[in-house]
Amino acid sequence: MASEQKQHPSPNHYDIVIVGAGPVGLMLSTCLARWGYKIKHIDNRPEPTATGRADGIQPRSLDLLRNMGLKSAIMAHKPARVYEVAFWDPPTGGKGIARTGTWASCPDFIDARYPFTTLLHQGLIERAFIADLEKNNTTVQRPWTITGFTSDEQADPEYPVSVELQHVDGTFKESVKAKYLFGGEGARSFVRDQLKIGITHKDPIAYVWGVMDGVVKTDFPDIKMKCTIHSEHGSIMVIPREDNMVRLYIQIASSTDPDFNPRKTATVEEVQASAKRILQPYSIEWERVEWYSVYPIGQGISDKYTLDHRVFLGGDACHTHSPKAGQGMNTAFLDALNLAWKIHAVEGGLAHKSILETYEPERKDVAETLLSFDNKYAKLFSQRPPSSNEVAAATAQKASSGAEENEFIKTFKESCSFTSGYGVAYKANQLNWSPEHPAQSHVIAKSDALVPGRLFRNADVTRVVDANVVHLEQEIPLNGAFRLFVFAGKPSVTGQALKDFAAGLAKKNSFYSAYQRADIDSVSHHERHNPHSKFFTICTIFAAKRNEIEISRDLPALLARYKDNVYADDRWSRNYPDAKAMAHAKMGLDEERGGVVVVRPDGYTGVVVALEEGSATVDALNAYFGAFASKKLGETQAQL
Repeated sequence: MASEQKQHPSPNHYDIVIVGAGPVGLMLSTCLARWGYKIKHIDNRPEPTATGRADGIQPRSLDLLRNMGLKSAIMAHKPARVYEVAFWDPPTGGKGIARTGTWASCPDFIDARYPFTTLLHQGLIERAFIADLEKNNTTVQRPWTITGFTSDEQADPEYPVSVELQHVDGTFKESVKAKYLFGGEGARSFVRDQLKIGITHKDPIAYVWGVMDGVVKTDFPDIKMKCTIHSEHGSIMVIPREDNMVRLYIQIASSTDPDFNPRKTATVEEVQASAKRILQPYSIEWERVEWYSVYPIGQGISDKYTLDHRVFLGGDACHTHSPKAGQGMNTAFLDALNLAWKIHAVEGGLAHKSILETYEPERKDVAETLLSFDNKYAKLFSQRPPSSNEVAAATAQKASSGAEENEFIKTFKESCSFTSGYGVAYKANQLNWSPEHPAQSHVIAKSDALVPGRLFRNADVTRVVDANVVHLEQEIPLNGAFRLFVFAGKPSVTGQALKDFAAGLAKKNSFYSAYQRADIDSVSHHERHNPHSKFFTICTIFAAKRNEIEISRDLPALLARYKDNVYADDRWSRNYPDAKAMAHAKMGLDEERGGVVVVRPDGYTGVVVALEEGSATVDALNAYFGAFASKKLGETQAQL
């Protein structure tokens, strides 16, 4: 990596300055610190979040946290897990509220490894990241703030960003130089304001909500579940939390009110009184209140995420929306991850800096989808309660054959997919192959199962070296490298293709060898994931029983070097009962001939290529990586 291979000109020179130590800033800092970058990270708060704020970790984010090795630290706090959502409304012809249906938080039609939402207050999540940062010699400097910055690549091409920092009490000041500046300091972003980047509001503020965390005594039967409650007295959302707490989102003002004021506020006692009215005929009392806030709900999106691809924005600095779907922190995580690996690819020498131009369109498109969803989600729950038959149909894995889904069922499925994180998709660009991509070859596969720009799919396989059954998508940790999953089919069928593939990778002008580690001669024998290159990790999956696979016999030396990443596709799945090789089938690949799947460092599919004898497979991958690589990659056909 660039930051490991050369010294900075002075102690005041950094790879990046990160402003804000909320979820987006901490995720970005954690990734880059692990990959060896020098970071100046500041936050204007004296301590991490003490109580309240964001609390929902969606299934896709939990996948990511496990991939980073942070899941166990977070789950040690015993967060609440939401598997189902209950819907409460006024009963027909009666008073009070009654349960009108329940549905799975993450239904079976979403292929989630963890089909639940994890609820834990933001401060405990922040501390898991902060502890990891400290292991990598990075600390958050508190309480400091940014007072100014300039970006001038002509004056200083390598460290174009000059940043002025100050202790919040004004006693100390500091001037630093950086390659990049990141504004992750929330909706009132100083960095965004200084760039004069506007916020486009989708709708005027229509609601004011109170949010209260605390321990309650109640006879409401679903207090341990996520609930959406509508009554003649208003609306509440119930969110269970760690340590016997519960969060209540309580609507205290609406634009339909004759005296509506978006700046309306309310006391704790007033909001508690409102909650008691809404929950009738059930009672509720508070043993203690840990956190309380009142805020208007508006939907806004930043007009730009960057102006020069040196100063970037992310998280709430870019998008504001309702908290009811639990998307804020999760979207922030993925903003940061998207930018982190792209900075790493550029600064590590793998990719041309034009790759940074994909950050804004990829993540802004997701934010646009989020805001549209948020608007639709609110209307879905406020305009028309679903019938019990609709709920049953929506939660079923498949709709009845030939039956047309109504608007509620369609919206339900779309919203579940999106809120879980698995429905996020990136459009075609140099990273996500499409028929318009510069890489064109007869071996590039088009599959409905693995779509470029969508997440790589979950699959269980058996690791050959130790017979452990493992989650294939988790076997390569978040290390900034592209993941090459070589689905090798039957060894008797693909033997020559694998030899040709390895020979193509070994050529000095291949994408793989062009970025060979400078310290390759001193790499430990036990290096599992990156023995040859910091930017590529290889897994090989055979469509065979584990005891039928002999690594030294079935794999050429280059692929056999990744012996800990060789797997047998021999697990059975009820969703693929007739498949002889479930993972191959799930990926839409031929069970005998396999294929090669390139997965971006953030877990999204880049391209799928057939595994063929000769040079075509590596040639196609050279063309794919050549669309953004910093070096010219040549074809291998003439050399094989």
